[in-house]
Amino acid sequence: MKFKLIRGMRLVAATHNPGKAREIAALLDGNYEIVTAAEVNLPEPDETESTFVGNAVLKARHAADRSGLVALADDSGLSVRALDGAPGIFSARWAGPDKDFAHAMAQVERRLEEAGGHDRFAWFTSALAVAWPEGPTVVVEGRIDGALAFPPRGDRGFGYDPIFVPEGHSQTFGEMDPVAKDAMSHRARAFARLKAALVD
Repeated sequence: MKFKLIRGMRLVAATHNPGKAREIAALLDGNYEIVTAAEVNLPEPDETESTFVGNAVLKARHAADRSGLVALADDSGLSVRALDGAPGIFSARWAGPDKDFAHAMAQVERRLEEAGGHDRFAWFTSALAVAWPEGPTVVVEGRIDGALAFPPRGDRGFGYDPIFVPEGHSQTFGEMDPVAKDAMSHRARAFARLKAALVD
């Protein structure tokens, strides 16, 4: 059997973040029925791996094996060069249990100032894993480079989007039209690779 993503297939997005699930659905061109892990009553597993790829695979396998559906997981985050790549895989954890990204962005700004504040280079990474129940797992990565901007700007997107300006642009991801962001983001680049590998 050749493992492919068939148009119309029901997929479980291994996330409890509705914003991320909407973005995943859009990046798959609306060709699939996407349900979230929360909608099928799956708990969030502990992300115990040390890389984006490891955590994406862990989340996809957890969702596929428990739901019986093909599962798609994204593990993504912001890395800041002046902070030695932090928050990295801990991007969501910096927001705390209440997912307070205003707090997380303020923490990035404070630590950047402590580090001298001159180097604003940062990048977003997205690792995508697709897992079949009792089948294989396929994983790809995408990345976009940019610079940090403070104070945060824009109320579109989610997470750290309001402080990230992609290279060659003047707007933050939080200010950009979602269609424009989806055309270039780290997640878009990972999805392009995923579609090339798994969609006929």
